[in-house]
Amino acid sequence: MSNPYQPIPATILETHDETPNIRTFKLKPEREIPFLAGQFVELTVPGYGEAPFTPSSSHFKRDTFDMTIMKVGRATSALFDLKPGDRVGARGPFGQRYPLEKFEGKDIYIVGGGVGLAPLRALFLALVHEIGKYQRIFLRYGARTPADIVYKHLLPEWQKIPKVDIDLSVDVSDEKWMKKVGVVTCLMDEIPCDEKSSIAVVCGPPIMMKFVNQKLLDAGFQGGDIYLSMETNMSCGVGQCRHCRLGPYLTCKDGPVLTWDQIKDLENPFV
Repeated sequence: MSNPYQPIPATILETHDETPNIRTFKLKPEREIPFLAGQFVELTVPGYGEAPFTPSSSHFKRDTFDMTIMKVGRATSALFDLKPGDRVGARGPFGQRYPLEKFEGKDIYIVGGGVGLAPLRALFLALVHEIGKYQRIFLRYGARTPADIVYKHLLPEWQKIPKVDIDLSVDVSDEKWMKKVGVVTCLMDEIPCDEKSSIAVVCGPPIMMKFVNQKLLDAGFQGGDIYLSMETNMSCGVGQCRHCRLGPYLTCKDGPVLTWDQIKDLENPFV
C-alpha cells in the first residue's frame, strides 16, 4: 500500500492569472492522480507547507490537472512565486466524489461565488463531457467586481455548449458591466427548473452558501438534492488530525461534498 502522506512530485507546466490574486496552475504529476469531481488533493510547496485544493479540470483527463488557487497565506504566496518548470508535491485524491449517477436525467442547478467556481469547474466539465446523460445545466455565479470573475476567458465558450445556461452578477459594477449587480442570490429570484426534481450544487464562502442554501430550500429544492462544499479546516486528508470535524463527519473523508440533509441538524454548520 502506498504511503498516503508521501507527495507525488509534480511539475508546473503553465500558469494563467484569473484575477489579481487568483491563478490557475497546470500540473503534471510523475504518476496519475485518479481524482473524481468533488475530491481534493493536498498540494505541497517544499519548505513552506501544504494545503488542500480541489482540482479545477476535468476528471476525464488525468495526465495533467489544473488547480485554481487564491493567494491567501504562506504556502499559497510561495506557490505564486513559482514558475513553469518548478516542482511541487501532490497527494491524494481524498474525500468523496459527486454521485453523478444520481444526477442523470435531471436538471443541474449550480451556484458559485468567488474562487468557489474553481472546484465547480471540475464538476461542470465532467457534466458537459457526458451532456447526454443530463437535462440542462444552469450555472449562476457571483463575484465581488468584474475584475474578480474567475474564468472570464472560458465563460463565453461555456455558454455556447448545448443545454448550458449561465448568468453572472457582481457586488460592485463598473461602466462596462451589463449584467446584474448584487450578491449571487439576486440571480435566483426565478429558477428555471423544477425545484422538486432537480439537483443543486453550491460552492463559495460559508456565508454565501448559507444564504444560497436557504434560497434553494425556500424555492422547493429537497435537502437530499442540495450538495454543499464543506471544506473548512481540512488538513491531513486522511481523517487522522480531526481538524475538519463537522458534527459526526470528518469532511476530508466523508465530504467535502455533503448534502443539506446530512448537516441540517448541526448547530451553525456554515460557521
